Amino acid sequence: MKFDVKSFAFTTGIFWGLAVFIATIWVIIGPTQGVTLAKLQVYYLGYSVSLGGAIIGLIWGLVHGFISGLVFSSIYNIFAKSKQAS
Repeated sequence: MKFDVKSFAFTTGIFWGLAVFIATIWVIIGPTQGVTLAKLQVYYLGYSVSLGGAIIGLIWGLVHGFISGLVFSSIYNIFAKSKQAS
């Protein structure tokens, strides 16, 4: 079975972007400080634990998830193709 690379990449990007957005909003609303989530500032330029940071995290998460899904599904398809040939 092979993955549809574009569909998998878009799905992964949407999932990761929403995960970062929801986690940031959860920390803003909840009683926690969000120290661990604030470490995303190292990887996502402009990110902070704030409403604006949640939107920036959403955008970065979409990009990061898309690229990760693209790479993963492409590598998976290479191995799936080689397994079918043998």
